[in-house]
Amino acid sequence: NYQAVVLGLRHLKDLGHQRIAFFKGPEHNGDTESRWRAVLRATTELGLIVKPELTVPMGNYFAAGEKSMMQRGYDAAMSLLRTPGDFTALLAFNDGSAVGAIRAIQDTGLSVPGNISVVGIDDIQIAAFISPRLTTIRQPLKQMGAVAAATLLQRIQGEEVPEETIVQPELVVRESTARPVSET
Repeated sequence: NYQAVVLGLRHLKDLGHQRIAFFKGPEHNGDTESRWRAVLRATTELGLIVKPELTVPMGNYFAAGEKSMMQRGYDAAMSLLRTPGDFTALLAFNDGSAVGAIRAIQDTGLSVPGNISVVGIDDIQIAAFISPRLTTIRQPLKQMGAVAAATLLQRIQGEEVPEETIVQPELVVRESTARPVSET
């Protein structure tokens, strides 16, 4: 999560974005806390600021009923767009929430990336097919699965396993990010 967040935020900063909004993942989702800690650490290291008014929690994972991650992203983006905080970029919790955010931004008459750049995390299949195509952080899911399975087998066999294994995500730049129109 840390490496993925750093890649996304560094990309936005390199484009010139300083006012970045964030989706904090839903409570009880396995990635929420580690991804949020990664956001806080990475923003500090990159000299960016996390503003509370530009941070939207995506609620309780179980309380939202049948809401898809895309619907959660849509709702979170609509909430964000109603706040007085001005932002030029969004780091979404994941690709599903980024897809929903893009739809919300477009539904309010703004454009991606013309008014707001959007970055997702995971590189799910739809990311390459929506309009605009989503800039995202590709997680090496097959490698992660293989490491998880090997670690589980090692634990079952009573072997000692590392507390943490780091895999390298990859920035996939598509059409949803661009330089900000102005950073005044």
